Amino acid sequence: MTSEDWRVEVELNDEQHGYSLGERLRALDLDDEARKRLGRQVIVTRDGSNLFLYTTTQDEADEAARVVEELTRAERLTAQIRTTRWHPVEAAWKDASVPLPRTESEQGFERRRREERERREVEAGADYDWHVHVRARDRAEAATLEQRLLGETLPVRRRWRFVTIGALTEDQASELASGIREELPEAEIQIQPTLDLPPPSFVLVRSWL
Repeated sequence: MTSEDWRVEVELNDEQHGYSLGERLRALDLDDEARKRLGRQVIVTRDGSNLFLYTTTQDEADEAARVVEELTRAERLTAQIRTTRWHPVEAAWKDASVPLPRTESEQGFERRRREERERREVEAGADYDWHVHVRARDRAEAATLEQRLLGETLPVRRRWRFVTIGALTEDQASELASGIREELPEAEIQIQPTLDLPPPSFVLVRSWL
């Protein structure tokens, strides 16, 4: 089995007392058997009363889910636990029962879902995930590019000879940059993602073998 991204999502119903479960996992306050069953390494993050355990295989994720379920029962907590899988085309966590897209049609469907989701996020005030930065030869060349892109209703900003265009996906950014390179072969062009903040807290849990 190839290494992929899996996640166990734990939504604790008792937020106040549920913190103890997160701290127990983070502090390795587990017996030897539980540590061994968690596998070689598991990333544990916490956001309020929600816990996330990241693994590289489905077997490790299933075992991590069983360990968490046993710990919640032992501490008399109630929680919703589910296993999800990262879908890179759609850039979303989906239920483990949903297979990864295999055909061009399935990949295209997930790609459209991702673009539609990101479009709604931008309309709600979020920033674009990708930006194309263009350094034109002079102000006139940059102004001409700006007007053309505005005519195509693209999100563009210009400061002197520097032009920045927002893109929903890396594919869109690459396609846009390729077109500008053909139009302005002497311009300097860079593609950059919008950086996300790191998770609020995390710990690497290793089994003691």
